[in-house]
Amino acid sequence: MQNKRLFVVSGPSGAGLGEVISEVFRRRTDLATVIPVTARKMKEGEQDGVGFFFYDLDGWNELKESGDLLEAIEFAGNDYGTSKHLVKEQLAAGKNVLLNLDVGRAAQIKRNMPEAVCIYVEPSSPEILCERYRSICRNKLELNARMDIAAVQRAESIFCDERISSDDLQAAAEKLSFLMD
Repeated sequence: MQNKRLFVVSGPSGAGLGEVISEVFRRRTDLATVIPVTARKMKEGEQDGVGFFFYDLDGWNELKESGDLLEAIEFAGNDYGTSKHLVKEQLAAGKNVLLNLDVGRAAQIKRNMPEAVCIYVEPSSPEILCERYRSICRNKLELNARMDIAAVQRAESIFCDERISSDDLQAAAEKLSFLMD
């Protein structure tokens, strides 16, 4: 059996990542994702292992100390991350793993698992991204803020192994799928 790999896809909002990733999952049967882990409390109706694996603070600290977190972030006072153990389970089961994470979280994974393949997906020019933002932004201030964030993310993505243009979402999905072969 061919070695399977972890693929981490990042890009600015408006790049079409959701559509590209959905299409890749539709095309391939050798893909899996992993459920993220969190130290936040469950909300009403949530179940452990569906959407998230939930840990109390002691359990979360054990995860961190054991080195099991490939990446972790604190957001709105809660901790979130990706378990190395869960990724390796999928790889051992013969699946490539595909994660969609922001560029900062992808950089953490690359540091902790250098063999992971990090891919940055974005339109071929800032002008195309700006046009996409114009259709969703309420005002020029929001548009400028989104463009500034995208520029920072692009600069931070220097560690990525591959870049894919999302001008044509089907072509981007095809290229991403090809990279996984």
